[in-house]
Amino acid sequence: MSKKIGLIREGKVPIDRRTPLSPYQAKLVEERFGVKLVVQSSEIRCFLDEDYEKAGLAIVESVEDCDIILGVKEIPPENLVPRKTHLFFSHTIKKQAYNRKLLQAILEKKITLIDWETLVNENGDRVIAFGRWAGIIGAYNGLWAYGKRYNLFSSQRAYQCFNYEALKKEHFKIKLPNIKVVITGGGRVARGAMEVLHGVGIRKVTANDFLSKTFDEPVFAQLNSKDYHQRFDTGEFAQKEFYSNPELYKGDFLKYARKTDLLIASAFWNPSSPVLFTREDILQDGLRIKVIADITCDIGGSIPTTKRVSTIEDPIYDYNPVSDLIEKALTDDGNITVMAVDNLPCELPRDASETFGRELLSNVLPYLLGPDEEEMIKNATIAEKGHLTKKYSYLQNYVDGK
Repeated sequence: MSKKIGLIREGKVPIDRRTPLSPYQAKLVEERFGVKLVVQSSEIRCFLDEDYEKAGLAIVESVEDCDIILGVKEIPPENLVPRKTHLFFSHTIKKQAYNRKLLQAILEKKITLIDWETLVNENGDRVIAFGRWAGIIGAYNGLWAYGKRYNLFSSQRAYQCFNYEALKKEHFKIKLPNIKVVITGGGRVARGAMEVLHGVGIRKVTANDFLSKTFDEPVFAQLNSKDYHQRFDTGEFAQKEFYSNPELYKGDFLKYARKTDLLIASAFWNPSSPVLFTREDILQDGLRIKVIADITCDIGGSIPTTKRVSTIEDPIYDYNPVSDLIEKALTDDGNITVMAVDNLPCELPRDASETFGRELLSNVLPYLLGPDEEEMIKNATIAEKGHLTKKYSYLQNYVDGK
């Protein structure tokens, strides 16, 4: 018997207009894999119900009779369908406290949960992600925030643009003094961020030149883990060891923080890894950073200024390092302005959804709906039939509230 797939209506608040598959891609799923795919009616999705109907797909109110349910963001617990397979970003693998009840509900309802974030190939690289778009929009928002803080230029927000091509036209409005920008990370997010900085005309320099030279134009440096971590005992860096045993390393980011005006944080952060800097560092070392675009958006993570997420409609707030409190954006020169939107790709939902859909068709569905010889799907399955799988059993204390 062939599988039936349901494309769910996004239920998280604030709303998310993305979808795992465009109308054309959804029809391709039916044709390529011989399955039935239905689309749950939605008034917020970036593609209209009519667009899916024109592609020959059924619009439904309920997906309860589907075997596999595809979504983007966390599904509200009350919308989970018992004993079905769900694929979405659960944001639970780091034991995020705000999603404990979600994982508890998944186990109670005996749901099979496959998290998009945990789907990786044999090299450990993610096979599907919105990372490039998070980087593109996060970097753009960081530049926009810097312009707002210093009243340098006026440009449209990304979500006000129909697509990426329209957003690129806004690049010409961005005029910056000779500031220094740092991008952390080397993956999809960082590459997306660099795409924007290059598009705006900001020149890339080496980490060494960033520290030692002055420039008469805006420049940026891209920092990988080796640039701002060192072993406690030797001061050396070994990449493989760092990723497997980050507790053996200390952070060495302050030397860059003292030279940086705008930080674009794009690196995945392991809770066992060193933080970039602390509140005490801000108070004692006189860090130069005045604007932070925290694309990673880890609350209580590597950046102390990220005290809460912000929204697309209200993307920035100020952090007061003296009081350790959030204040209204752009209220005091001594504050640090923070952009911490946690659903950045939703600002360009059509482009982001189409990219995601291409990766879903090529990199995931052949293994989800066919032989999983490399066990990619198995290794990405967090829960099954009411229990955590062996790989994710470390989450049991988190589920139990301990």
